[in-house]
This record gives sequence, C-alpha cells and structure tokens, in this order.
Amino acid sequence: VVESIPVHNSVKTGTPERQRYAGWYRDTIRALAKAGISTICYNFMPVVDWTRTDLMYRLPTTGYALRFDALDFAAYDVFVLKRSNAEASYGPERLKEAEARLKTLSNDDIEKIERNLIAGLPATERTYNRETMRQALADYAAIGPAELRANLAWFLREIIPAAEEVGARMCIHPDDPPFSLYGLPRVVSTADDARFIVGTVDSPSNGLTFCTGSYGVRADNDLVAMIEEFGPKIHFAHLRNVTREADGSFYEAEHLEGSTDMAEVILALMKEEARRRKEGRWRIPMRPDHGHLLADDIGKTKINPGYSLIGRLKGLAELRGIMRAVERFELA
Repeated sequence: VVESIPVHNSVKTGTPERQRYAGWYRDTIRALAKAGISTICYNFMPVVDWTRTDLMYRLPTTGYALRFDALDFAAYDVFVLKRSNAEASYGPERLKEAEARLKTLSNDDIEKIERNLIAGLPATERTYNRETMRQALADYAAIGPAELRANLAWFLREIIPAAEEVGARMCIHPDDPPFSLYGLPRVVSTADDARFIVGTVDSPSNGLTFCTGSYGVRADNDLVAMIEEFGPKIHFAHLRNVTREADGSFYEAEHLEGSTDMAEVILALMKEEARRRKEGRWRIPMRPDHGHLLADDIGKTKINPGYSLIGRLKGLAELRGIMRAVERFELA
C-alpha cells in the first residue's frame, strides 16, 4: 500500500491545467504498479489535509493525543483568520461561544492554534500565513459541494481506466474531520458520499479507504452498516478511535475505547475478507491509524503527530488481539 499520493489543486478546482496533472497521476499509478505497489490511497480534501487544533492533548493516562476543539477552531476562523464571510458558516449560538472562547485564549494559545491549523500543517509540507491562507480559500469561493463532487467524478473517470490496466486499486480516504472547515466543501464524509464515489465509476479499481477515525467522528455514520454495504469496495482500512463530544469537538482515543465499537468494526471487516476468499484477492490491508504519545517517546523530537512508535505498537498489539479472538471464536 502507498498512502497520500497528492491530487493537484487544479483537479479539485476544475481549472484547465487539470488534464496535465491527471496524466501525471496516471503515470504515477503505472509506475507504482510496476514497482509492485497496487493499492493506492489518496484523498480529495481541498486546501487542508487532516486538521487538529491541539497536537498535545494531555490524557488521564499521562500520554498525549490529537484533538479537534470546535470552539477553538471557530474562534480562530472568525476572529483571528477573519476569513471572508466566516460568520455565515456558524449559527448565532456558536458565534457567541466562539467569541467567549477567544477571550479566554492568551496570545501564546492563539499562536499555538494557528501553528497547528495553518502554519505547520501535520499532514503536508505546505504552510500558510493568514494572508496566503485567505488567498487559498478564495480559490474555492465559487465551488460548493456539487462542483467539488463533479470534479472528483471527472478525476475518477480519468484515472480508474489506468488503474484497471495495471491491476491497481485506488482507495479514497475520507475527509478528516468529515465536515466543512473554513467554509470549504467536503465530499468524502458520509455513506451517501461513498455511494456516489463507487457508483460514478463501477470498477474493482475504484474503492475506499475505510478510516474509522474519520468516518467515526460523525454519529450519523453507522460504521458496521457501511462496511456491510461497501465491503467489496473497501481496499484498505485505517483503524482509529475517537471520542466525540457534544459541541462537535473530538479527540483521538485509545484504539479499543472511544465512540466506535472497534471489535464490531474488525469483525465486520474480517467477515468481508472471509467472503472474498473464493475470489483470490481477499485481504484488506489494515493498520493502526495514529497512536498516543507515550512513555519514552514523550519529549523526543522529529516525531510526526500521531505517529509515535510506542503508541502505534500498543494499538497494533490491541488490534491484533481482537483479530485473533475474531478468528478463534467467530470465524473458525
């Protein structure tokens, strides 16, 4: 599996140069397949990738997790970044809450939130300041969900035939978090979105990355039902848990804790693998997605947020334990 092959902004905005970038993307698919890598994960999030307001959220365990605080985000978006027409993205009550939150934040707090949101994006090498961020957002002023969805459909029609030719499987990663940020459209957030994607180009090469930590942020996403519906199209799985909060905030929980029943999710994925065995290519690659910063990793430098060794190994051990139990007691 290869992850995060970027999709150029021109593809998402639908500008004429997208044809050239789609051609280069087809070349990349062919090169990866030639190198023996046939499962390709990508996303279609505009401007920003996965987003958190706090990269060092202290847990009762003394470890640290990633957190998205909905009030911190709204306060930054409206009153610090001062995005054009940002108020329209929030209801009156949320605006009052965001303004009240801003009054509790020190300059250091605001700088840290800004660094996490735009100046040191954890999932990309690109950084912004307030002015360049506003400029990047302006590129999407005339692009809503329908337009972004149409551009995604165009991209799929351009690349999936190339993937079919070389036996590659494209698997789109859901939006993280799965709702609009900065007023931007997001079109890989729900079961309806997944239904549109797999139906746009009906091919074994057009599928999904089933990220439980992304889809699981939304209480209206029934993860087990989604696995049962989209099972044949799930080519890759990220196993991560989140704890949802009433105001729309969430933090990344222990892999076997949080708002998602991870045992039920793993059972559903392994049932899908069992169903596929007669077809030959039956495995769904799975990995522990993110992990807490724990023990000896705390204080180390050059550790990407969410990707500390000890936390991920702990998650891997727990997930493998669930898998062994499923094999022994459910699928034997």
